[in-house]
Amino acid sequence: MNSTRFFNIVFISLNTLVFINCGASKPTVVSDNVEKVAFKTAVNTLSREIDIQEKKIYNLENTDIYLSNKFDGARLNGAKKLNDSTAIVYINPENSPINNSAYYAFKVWCNTKRSFYFKFSYPEEYKHRYIPKVKINDSWSIIDDEVVFKKGKTVTVKLNLSETPITVAAQEVENSEDVKNWYTKLILGKEEYVQLKSVGSSVLGKDLPVLDIYKGDKKNKEIIVLLTRQHPPEVTGYYAFQSFLETILNDSELSNQFLNKYRVLAFPILNPDGVDMGHWRHNYGGVDLNRDWSVYNQQEVKNVVTFISKTLQEDDAKIILGLDFHSTYKDIFYTNKARESTAMPNFIRFWFAGLEENIPNYRVNEASGNSNKPVSKGWFLYGHNAVGITYEIGDKTPKENIDLIGRVSANQMMKIVTYLRTK
Repeated sequence: MNSTRFFNIVFISLNTLVFINCGASKPTVVSDNVEKVAFKTAVNTLSREIDIQEKKIYNLENTDIYLSNKFDGARLNGAKKLNDSTAIVYINPENSPINNSAYYAFKVWCNTKRSFYFKFSYPEEYKHRYIPKVKINDSWSIIDDEVVFKKGKTVTVKLNLSETPITVAAQEVENSEDVKNWYTKLILGKEEYVQLKSVGSSVLGKDLPVLDIYKGDKKNKEIIVLLTRQHPPEVTGYYAFQSFLETILNDSELSNQFLNKYRVLAFPILNPDGVDMGHWRHNYGGVDLNRDWSVYNQQEVKNVVTFISKTLQEDDAKIILGLDFHSTYKDIFYTNKARESTAMPNFIRFWFAGLEENIPNYRVNEASGNSNKPVSKGWFLYGHNAVGITYEIGDKTPKENIDLIGRVSANQMMKIVTYLRTK
C-alpha cells in the first residue's frame, strides 16, 4: 500500500461525523472493532419508517377477477375496478424520498376466461420504469409489446385471464428462498473448497449468507469480494453475479489455478428483507444499503463489514478487488479514477480490453469517478486500497447476453490476476 495516501478518520459522536485528515494506510478501527471509512459527502443512514404493504387477495368489484400479493417478492398496494374492462393497480414505494425504481409484482387470475386491462398507478412524483414480465406455469417471458399501451406517464397492459394465475412483475421474482435454492445447488459436491457461512441476519432475522471459496491454505491469500442484491429489484445484476460465480466454480484448469492462489468471498443477497417485502430500493430500515458503507448504521452492511474485517485480521489477508453487481437502465461499469495506489493499478484496463476482445460486437461502457458518497466501490478504494467496481447490467439486457458477459468477465478476471498480474 502507498503510505503517502491520506485517509480521513471518522469520529462518531451523537451521530455527528467529524473528519480529521491523518496519514494512514488503513481505516480507523473503532471501539466496536468495525472499520469506518470516510467519504466527502456524508449520508444519513439512520433507519426511517416504512409503509408495509398489506398482504391480501383483492377481488375486483362485481367480477370473478382476483389479484394477490401474498408471496415473497410481491408489490401491490391496492386494486380497484375502473370500468367493465379495466382495473387500476396501485404501486407505492416503501418510503420516500427514493429512486424511481417503481417495482411491482402480483398474481392475477379469473374463474372464467376473459381479457382485462390493468392500469398502473404510482404516486405523482414517480413513473413506470420496468417492462412487465409475466410468469405462466413456471415460465417467465417479457410481455408482448402489442398488449402494452402507453399514454404520457400512464402504462396499461392487457392480459388474457383464466383460472391459472399469471404473475406480473417488473423483473423476474428472485426472492431469498430462490437465491438459497440456487447457491445450494451450485455448491453441491464442492464443499471441499466452498464453505457456506452466515455473517449474521437481517433485521427480520433472515440469513445473510457468504460463500467462502479457496483451495489449499487460506492464510495470506489475497481476496476478491463479490456483492449483489443491495437493491431488491436489480435482478439482472444478480443474474450476472450468478454467471460470474458459476464460472469461477466450473472446475476448469483456469479456475483451479485461480482458486489455489486467491480467495473469493461471495455475498449472494445483502438485502433479503427488502427483496422479500417487494421494496423498490431500501431495506427494512428504510435505507439504501449502498449509501451505508461508511458508518454502518444498517445491520446488513455492518454484519458484512464485520465478517470481512475479521477474516482479513485472522488470516493476514487483504482485498485486491471488489465487484458489486447491480442493475440500471443500460449496461455500465462505474469505476474509481484513483488506481495507482491500489493493489492492481492496471486491472481495469486489462479487464475491459479482455471483455471487448472476447464478446462479439461488445464495447465497454465505463463511467469513472471517485466515490463521494459512501457506496461499496468507494469503500473498497478508500478502506482497502483495492479496485472497486459497480458492475451494472441493463434492465432490458437479454438473459443470454447477461450470461455471456458474466462468463467472459469472470474468465478474464481470473486470467489477469493469475497470469498477468505483476502488482
